[in-house]
Amino acid sequence: MAVRALRRRVIPRAAAPSGIRHTRGMSVTELPASPRPPSAPLPDFCSLPVLFALVVVGALTVTLMWLAPGNDGDLRDYCIAVLFTSWLSMLLTVALCKLRPWMQRLSWMWPYAAVWLLLVLTVGASAAAVSWLDHNLTLGLSPDSTFGFVRDSVLATGLLGAGLLRYFYVVAQWQTRVAASAQAQVAALQARIRPHFLFNSMNAVATLIRVDPDAAERTVENLAELFRAALGSDQDTVGSLGDELALVDRYLEIETLRLGERLRVEREVDVPTDLPMPRLLLQPLIENAIRHGVQPSRSGGTVRLTGRVARGGVEFVVDNPLSEGPAVPGTGHGLRNVRERVRFHFGERASVEAASHDGRFVVTVFLPESARARPDRR
Repeated sequence: MAVRALRRRVIPRAAAPSGIRHTRGMSVTELPASPRPPSAPLPDFCSLPVLFALVVVGALTVTLMWLAPGNDGDLRDYCIAVLFTSWLSMLLTVALCKLRPWMQRLSWMWPYAAVWLLLVLTVGASAAAVSWLDHNLTLGLSPDSTFGFVRDSVLATGLLGAGLLRYFYVVAQWQTRVAASAQAQVAALQARIRPHFLFNSMNAVATLIRVDPDAAERTVENLAELFRAALGSDQDTVGSLGDELALVDRYLEIETLRLGERLRVEREVDVPTDLPMPRLLLQPLIENAIRHGVQPSRSGGTVRLTGRVARGGVEFVVDNPLSEGPAVPGTGHGLRNVRERVRFHFGERASVEAASHDGRFVVTVFLPESARARPDRR
């Protein structure tokens, strides 16, 4: 009886969770729509290297066809063909530059297919227009057969365009991998920035809480700003010289509480404050100068920060006195970190040099004028 009663019991159907719909007693899981394939990155068609590549490829193709056995064209025909391909190269570059944002919205490999189709259609229409004008003006610049001229131009463009686009695709993929690798390295370097003064600053805050609460509050705020810059997101790794100098001032205010009159700072920076600069580029150099030059000395010392516009760029110099007492052992991480980040953001022309001169340790940072500190996109 109990079994029959159990069989007769009507079990209400539970409400279907989100993403589940019932059809005639059967539950069918609604699968999410398949994600859209990522778009293949197109090269920057507005750049001079792309225009140069198109002009060179067109000129080389005409030259090989002119030198091929069986060709009866003279030097005049060769010059006309080179002018025609050069004009087409400039026309295609302008068209690709203007239409690149629209084509980049396409998914998967369709951006490259759209570029190839644009090349073929543009060259075919241009060849037909040139042939029609030539025949009507009887200049004798193009072959007699319009269909043959257009056909040969379209076939040559299709083959050369496919090869050139394959080259651009491989280069774009390589640049993407290099940028991703460099971005990962910079992110690792950014995460490893741990100011050595943390514990000393916290001890100073603990001491100042009862003696000078306002100074303790300012110290906590300065520490917060420094760590916000050190542990910020990838999009915040590039700022300006003005932002970096503000961080340096906050750091110096903390160290002044700890070292007092032993720490003297001279700063003479004659560089526009809107200069793009990675965050925490100068602050680690000031930190090393205080830690290795001022802190070990009983009488302290003077840290100098200078900046000036040099030939081909800007130059920053941080120098500190060589310690008379036992040197504080270091790992060289701060200087190495600055050197690697400068190379990534500004290229190989940038440099970071360190040397001892006249009883002082001098670090010189050169940033080329033509470079722009790129975001870590990476």
